[in-house]
Amino acid sequence: MTNSYIPRMRTHYQDVVIKNLNERFNYTNAMQVPKLDKIVINMGLGDAVSDSKKADIAIDALGLIAGQKPVFTKAKKSIANFKLREGMVIGTKVTLRKSRMYEFIDRLITIALPRVRDFRGISSKSFDGNGNYAMGIKEHIVFPEINYDKVDVIRGMDIIICTTANSDEEAKVLLEGFNFPFRN
Repeated sequence: MTNSYIPRMRTHYQDVVIKNLNERFNYTNAMQVPKLDKIVINMGLGDAVSDSKKADIAIDALGLIAGQKPVFTKAKKSIANFKLREGMVIGTKVTLRKSRMYEFIDRLITIALPRVRDFRGISSKSFDGNGNYAMGIKEHIVFPEINYDKVDVIRGMDIIICTTANSDEEAKVLLEGFNFPFRN
């Protein structure tokens, strides 16, 4: 069974962003043009160490935001000061690729980021040197999929956008093509 639906951001990438990147960097081969590789969304569960029901609520919320089931991340070492044992659930993460990745980018830029309190744009200094971008959101409730009445604790989340760009400059131009609201 094939899925004939193409996300809006993917067609925007194919029609507009590739053309802009070629004009700016003069690529000799179509495979040199940077593209989005994957998006990793991570949510830490500091208080869920003592209560497993909170972990289940957080994984359900991240599943609603991402559109696919997240996995638990577990502690690799025991740390007595934090009352943490090896193998205990300390977070949840999900990796988005292809259509779900483009759908998430669309919702992040058009719906979630404008709903962030005191939002003035995202930092242009959060590139890692290899063309990947990391950002954090302090409140997961900015996504419209989350029902305010069922939220017990407002959680933060990390969003890492991995690209095939070779440099931070190429990655920034790629993300600007997707209308990421960078601060000046």
